[in-house]
Amino acid sequence: QVQLVESGGGLVQAGGSLRLSCAASGSIFSINAMGWYRQAPGKQRELVAAITSGGSRNYGDPVKGRFTISRDNAKNTVYLQMNSLKPEDTAVYYCNAEIVAAMEPDHVFDYWGQGTQVTVSS
Repeated sequence: QVQLVESGGGLVQAGGSLRLSCAASGSIFSINAMGWYRQAPGKQRELVAAITSGGSRNYGDPVKGRFTISRDNAKNTVYLQMNSLKPEDTAVYYCNAEIVAAMEPDHVFDYWGQGTQVTVSS
């Protein structure tokens, strides 16, 4: 069984930084894209950042220039470095990964983490 476990959320003042981590574990054959999404109260879930297995990155417009996504393929882990945080960054952040499970190598499944709260105070 495949799991995504996130860590690193918390409370920070505006202008501060946080680093999120998400580790995939279980019977994994390979991982394609990994990314972070967020959902604020009353709003739809939105893409924050994504990174392919080859290292190509994509960012949502609100976070460009402030957030950086990276991954360690050897550890099946994706990171999100968040700098210059703003109160509008407050949301639950979810990790996402496109994973090929070892037992089903012909299929790619979408997995989600449980979410981690990020709160930015003004």
